[in-house]
Amino acid sequence: MLGRSLTSILWGIMSDRYGRKPVIIIGVMTVVVFNTLFGLSTNLWMAISMRFFLGSLNGLLGPVKAYTTEIFIEEKQALGLSSVVAAWGVGLVIGPALGGYLAQPTLKYPHLFPKDSFWDKFPYFLPCFVISVFAFVVAIACIWLPETLHYHNGSKESNDNVEAAEVDSSEIKKDKSIFLNWPLMSSIIVYCVFSLHDIAYQEVFSLWAVSPRRLGGLNFTTNDVGNVMAISGFAMMIYQLALYPSLQKACGPVNLARITGALSIPLLQSYPFMTLLSGSTLYLVLNIASILRYLMFETISTGLFLLQNRAVEQHQRGAANGFAMTAMSAFKIIGPAGGGALLAWSQKRLSASFLPGTHVVFLVLNIVEGVGVILMFKPFLGEKKEKPMEQLQ
Repeated sequence: MLGRSLTSILWGIMSDRYGRKPVIIIGVMTVVVFNTLFGLSTNLWMAISMRFFLGSLNGLLGPVKAYTTEIFIEEKQALGLSSVVAAWGVGLVIGPALGGYLAQPTLKYPHLFPKDSFWDKFPYFLPCFVISVFAFVVAIACIWLPETLHYHNGSKESNDNVEAAEVDSSEIKKDKSIFLNWPLMSSIIVYCVFSLHDIAYQEVFSLWAVSPRRLGGLNFTTNDVGNVMAISGFAMMIYQLALYPSLQKACGPVNLARITGALSIPLLQSYPFMTLLSGSTLYLVLNIASILRYLMFETISTGLFLLQNRAVEQHQRGAANGFAMTAMSAFKIIGPAGGGALLAWSQKRLSASFLPGTHVVFLVLNIVEGVGVILMFKPFLGEKKEKPMEQLQ
């Protein structure tokens, strides 16, 4: 996240200048190289350095969001951006499974990977290698991606529209900086608040779930936590592709985000009471709550993605998404440490008369989310006004 926060704007500007496709290919190839080296790490600092370079040299996410906005007409942009979020859901399902099944192969599959071999010296190389091979295949496939930077309003400029193009280029020069674009900046600020909430929630959820009952946790195993996250990711993938576009069309991205943000507050505050449950009842309730929470967050983030990409013209879209990634990454740097420290503090006040134990943790998370919900209303959140059709014509 630190590496990503330092370079995302630069990668966004490069995608505006040289095209989305080259930046996407470079980003995927970065995964191939530095993910492989991460699996070959022999000490902590090498591992940290490889992750830093992977973040700083991979400017993939911002241009991908710009790309998905540009290959769809406006009515279908929600489907495009929701597919990006659904792809993250696929990773949430496959990633933990790959790590769980392929890490330390000499212990799990001794008949295939003998002891004292290469695989024993680098016990976490196999899952990294599999991911790198997949990324290399994706990088080759990206060669056939069509470039979208030179497309305007869904079609290429023709020779008959040279005069119109000249008018457009004169308007481009008069465009304000993205930092003076309040609809863009306000949506990025709200996105950062929810990103901070999300990364802190993920940290708290994992640690809380594996904590013993005497500390207010659920006493889950790491496998149990991975299963809950995998189920949530699979449900999110289905929701983003099958349901979100229709809901967004019916309610609008902002109204839908406001509704889901408000509904997620009582849902999250119910988490501490799950310690009163046990067995299959606990597992079922926790999975339902986790699924709902992930669906609500992704509804909010997809709606904000739509606002961000509609707030700028095409020639600024890469830089805008790059700045959004920089700001989001900066917020996500502090989220895990803050969430972990908050949970550790709460476990020292289990007998407090007011908000004992993890009750205070989820209250603080809800305060952060409540701030995000409030900021989604006017006058703070701005929306770009669409030009009348007669002006466009």
